[in-house]
Amino acid sequence: MGAGVGAARRRRGTAVGLFGAALLVAGTVLTPVGAHAQPSPTSGGHSAEHGDDDNQGDHGGRDGGDGRKGDHGKGKPGPSGSSSPSSSPSSGPGRRAEPPLVSGGSDSPTTRPAPDTGAVLAGAENGPEAAAPTAQGLQQALTAALADKSLGTVTIAVADAADGRLLYGSGENTPATPASTTKLATAVAALSVLPADTRLTTRVVRGADPGTITLVGGGDPTLTALPADQVQIGGQPADADTAPASLEALARQTAEALKAAGTTTVRLDYDLSLYAGNPQHHNHDAANIALVVPLMVDEARSDPRSREDAPARVADPAGAAADAFAALLAAQGVTVEGKAKSAAGPAAAEAPVLGRVDSPTVARLVERLLTTSDNQLAEAIARQVALAAHQPASFEGAAAAVTQELTRLGVPMTGVVLNDGSGLHPGNAIPPAVLVRLLALAASDQHPALRPVLTGLPVAGFTGTLNKRYGTGSGAADAAGLIRAKTGTLSGVNTLAGTVVDADGRLLAFAVMTRTTAPADTARAAMDRIAARLTTCGCH
Repeated sequence: MGAGVGAARRRRGTAVGLFGAALLVAGTVLTPVGAHAQPSPTSGGHSAEHGDDDNQGDHGGRDGGDGRKGDHGKGKPGPSGSSSPSSSPSSGPGRRAEPPLVSGGSDSPTTRPAPDTGAVLAGAENGPEAAAPTAQGLQQALTAALADKSLGTVTIAVADAADGRLLYGSGENTPATPASTTKLATAVAALSVLPADTRLTTRVVRGADPGTITLVGGGDPTLTALPADQVQIGGQPADADTAPASLEALARQTAEALKAAGTTTVRLDYDLSLYAGNPQHHNHDAANIALVVPLMVDEARSDPRSREDAPARVADPAGAAADAFAALLAAQGVTVEGKAKSAAGPAAAEAPVLGRVDSPTVARLVERLLTTSDNQLAEAIARQVALAAHQPASFEGAAAAVTQELTRLGVPMTGVVLNDGSGLHPGNAIPPAVLVRLLALAASDQHPALRPVLTGLPVAGFTGTLNKRYGTGSGAADAAGLIRAKTGTLSGVNTLAGTVVDADGRLLAFAVMTRTTAPADTARAAMDRIAARLTTCGCH
C-alpha cells in the first residue's frame, strides 16, 4: 500500500471506524436492560420544570500529575446524547476542569476542527472485514514505544473489539493500579444492571412532624443551585439531554404546593437514608472528592462556577444543599424557620410529595463521568449499582455489586480488587486484559445498552481528560481525533484504556498501565505514543 493511499485510508477508517464501529448508538443507547434501581417516571424532561444545566462533573478532580488525584480530566465534553458523537459529560477521579470541544490547550492544535458528526456516526467501511492484526505485527509495531524508560513498569493488552479476542499482551494478566480507568468497570456494571433511562430523583415530602417538610436525597450529585443560564457541562451549555436537575425548580414546585395548602412557614429537615456506611473516601481531601452523601448540589463545590481542576468542596454537602434550598424557598415566599437539620428517620413511603426533579438519564451521566473523569458522580453511580443489586449503598457495597455484575457478564475477575467506583483508592487492582474486555463488551452488538461507555470516552486532543494531550511536540499529534480513551492518574501511576482504529480500519481495544517515577506528563506522552502507533499500522 502506497504511503498516500495508506494515509487516506487510515483517516477514513479512523474517523468512520473509531466512532462509527464503536458508536453505532443512535437507536440503542437507551435500550433498557436488567433490573434497575430507580427508574424515572418521565421520559422527556428531567422534572416538571427542570431548567438547569449541570454542574460539571469535570471539576472534581483531574488527571493532573500531582500525585494523588485520580485523574481529574479537564476537558470539556460536547453536549451528550445518543445522537452526539462527542457527547459527554464530565469527569471523575482525576478529572479536569473542562476542555473545549475543539482542542485549545497550549500544546494542542487549536486550528484543527473536531471530528465531524456525520463521519462519527457513519458505519465503518472497513471495520470487521479488515484482517485483524497479528501478535507478531503488534509486537514489531509497539516494541520501540514500549521501551521508553519513562514508562517504568509497563503492562499492555490489545484486543479485537469485534469479539474481545486478545491479540497482543505483555503482563496483560498482571493486576495493576487502574486509577481512573476503574470508572470503566463502574460504567459497564451500571449500564448493565440499570435501564439506561433511569434517572435519579430528588424529592420534597411532608415531614413526619406537623409543619415540617423533608428534602429527600436521591443520590444525584449533579443537582444544581445555579440559574439555568449559568450552568455548563465541560464548559459548554447543557442541552435537553444533559441538563441537570434544578434545585430552583424544586423550590418553586414546593412553594406552590405549600401556598396552595395555605402554608407559608415551615421547618425543614433532610433525609440521607439512601446511602449507608462511612461517607468519607479513603483518599478524601475535600477537593478531588467530597463526602459521598445522597444529597448535595453542584457536586459540593464551594464555588459552583469554579473551573479549577480540584476545587474546594464544602465540609457538609447535605447541610449546604438544605441551606441553598431554604434560601430558594424564601425567594418564592415561603419562610423556613430555624436551621435545617438531618431527619430523625427515613421519610415515610406514603408521605405526600410536594415537588420532585430528576437527573439526566444514567446513560448521559455515565458519559459525563467518563469524559471528564468525575469522581463524585462515579461514586454516586456505583451506589446505584449497589442498590439495584440489593447491597448496602456504601463503598464496600458498591464494590461488591460492581464485582458481582461484571462476573455475571463473564468478565474474568481474577486479580481484580475494587474499593471504590472512581479509582481514587490506591488499593484497586485490575489487569490490562480485564480493561480491554470491558471495552469489547461495550462495543459488542450483544450489549447495545453499554454503548455509552464508548461514547463517553474522551477524544484524543479534543475532549475531556484528553483535551490537552496528543498536541504538537507529543510525538502523537497525528493520532488526535482518532483515539478515544479513559485516562487514569495517581501518584506514580498512569493508565490509558480505550479504542482505536488501525490503518486497515479495524477497531481495537487497548489498555496501557504504568508505574513510574517519571513526571506524569512525560509518562502520559509515552503512553499516547503507544496508542498512536496502533493507528498507523495494519500490524499483520
